[in-house]
Amino acid sequence: MKQQNGDWLAIFKENDGVKHGLPAQAYTSDEFWQRECEKLFPETWVFAGFVHELAKTGDVSPINVAGRPLLLVRSPSGEIKTFHNVCRHRCLKLVDAPGNVGKLIRCPYHAWAYDLNGSLRASPYFGGNDDKVPEGFEPKENGLVPVRTAIWHDWIFVNLSGTAREFEEYAAPLVARLEGIDFEKIEPVSTIDFGEVRTNWKFLIENFIEPYHVQFVHATTTDQPLVEHYTVVDGVCMGSAIDVSEKTAAEAGCGTLAVSSRYLTLFPNFIVGRYFPDQLGVHLNIPMGPDRTHQKRVIYTTEGQTLSDDEIQALTTLWHDVHKEDHEMCERLQAGRASDVAAGGGVLSPYWEDSVRLFQEHIVAGTDLN
Repeated sequence: MKQQNGDWLAIFKENDGVKHGLPAQAYTSDEFWQRECEKLFPETWVFAGFVHELAKTGDVSPINVAGRPLLLVRSPSGEIKTFHNVCRHRCLKLVDAPGNVGKLIRCPYHAWAYDLNGSLRASPYFGGNDDKVPEGFEPKENGLVPVRTAIWHDWIFVNLSGTAREFEEYAAPLVARLEGIDFEKIEPVSTIDFGEVRTNWKFLIENFIEPYHVQFVHATTTDQPLVEHYTVVDGVCMGSAIDVSEKTAAEAGCGTLAVSSRYLTLFPNFIVGRYFPDQLGVHLNIPMGPDRTHQKRVIYTTEGQTLSDDEIQALTTLWHDVHKEDHEMCERLQAGRASDVAAGGGVLSPYWEDSVRLFQEHIVAGTDLN
């Protein structure tokens, strides 16, 4: 990749005419993926989980960020804490599945135990049969290693390096575009876990933030004409939006999406869709490798309304179908990167894909390839 950087960066940075996208290697190479894990993800706020999935003290959820095993924990004070999911003894991954650990997080290998604030509480027989503490070993210095965490309503963000800007400052461009929502009334009503999608995480983000594909890919699931869309390009907030006309709404088919909407992201991996007047959808995209992403969607009501089981099922079916349409396109984007034609990155619409371009510029800057 190093020998090719100058070539593709020069093409990517050309200012004359239509701009090119990222090259194939940004979506396929292990080297680029490792650079994202070492540089991009650790230095910023990465979306990592949902607060409502950790409802009780002792609830835990193992997650993966930038290839590192982390652990989300509901502490006795009610806080959500994040730790490296690794025992301080032999560095075993502590928790393998979501659940409730009670009062202690126990290592299954040698029974070391940590409380829900990460402090080491037991290291049996570490000093021999008499259970003395070995000379030079300080239990208080061998607790779980914490990770900087920010909670924004139902959403958990982590910053591995600990050096990112304060979350409130970082997220301000997105927050400003969600004004008018009473976040005290948002309620998760359905979760769709798609598991592993065979595509690079960037394709899922890029697909979401550009409206160009909507009337072609989602012709049977949405009634949102391209001409009524516009893009959002605002620092670390990228996406698109549509203010549906009365004519479009009146002519919409039954069971399709035909409402004014906001499709917004917070770099790198937070996705939120706002559907007027009363619905949110938040995607958790967990990058797992150059060609694999775990995706989950949570559907929220926003005005405290109560939906029937049938209404919730209809919403779940609609969004499942929309996502599967997108997954097909993203997996085919991934497959297309095996072609020599993809080395130059393709071309981007200056009108409909300026949000994609800004996202890709953040990728280049975040991986320190400028």
